[in-house]
Amino acid sequence: MNELIKQLQNRRSVREFTGEKLKEEDLQTILETAQRAANSVNGQQTSLIVIRDKEKLAKIAELCGGQKHIAQAEAFIFVLIDFHRGVYASNSLGKRNIAPKSADGILVGAVDAGIMVNALQTAAFALGYGGTVIGAIRKETKEFIKMLGLPKYVFPIVGTTIGVPAERSLTRVKPRVPLDTFVFEDTYNAKKVEEGVEFHEKDTIKWREENNTPQLPSYKEMLVKIYENFHNKSKQDLEGQGFKFTDDLEQDL
Repeated sequence: MNELIKQLQNRRSVREFTGEKLKEEDLQTILETAQRAANSVNGQQTSLIVIRDKEKLAKIAELCGGQKHIAQAEAFIFVLIDFHRGVYASNSLGKRNIAPKSADGILVGAVDAGIMVNALQTAAFALGYGGTVIGAIRKETKEFIKMLGLPKYVFPIVGTTIGVPAERSLTRVKPRVPLDTFVFEDTYNAKKVEEGVEFHEKDTIKWREENNTPQLPSYKEMLVKIYENFHNKSKQDLEGQGFKFTDDLEQDL
């Protein structure tokens, strides 16, 4: 099997690290590679902030709900939706840029950020590192905006840890819903999706038993835990940074 395909099919989140240093040249390669990721209209509506200071890593871990593995990583990379760049470019030509106050613009930024974090991890994993995508930065967005010195039209949406994986952290890859309940030809099939949920529920319970991790929730339990009472204040925090989720084109920046 092709090595890249093998790497992608064996991707897993890593939360335990050896403490070995992240080589400077490797970090540079990871960042340069990620910068080549696809993005909408080549507008480059994302930016990255790299944190390696141990005190700051500990603070990030605390703000993300006490996730100790963040403090143990060698780096944390924030992925930002960044329309400051585009607004400046448009304004420098005497034109407006309403992307930050457009529903579609915010979606574009979020999609580009998702592509970017995947590119970061793919490059890092190819060099022997591991990490976990962290969405919990949105629990305390205002704190991170202050920490990172973010201006209007810039929003910290997701991040990833990077470190050398400890051997014990390399558990078996978690199962996914069956492929035929995930991929459809021509039209969506809601019944198939529901069948996939039931199959996957049993599969995740079996996986946790085989990996001696009874404390982990099943698929259904995990979704209830996360989404029964959603915690984020994203609308309020986005608006605080000058964003507005609207389809009204008569917006001035």
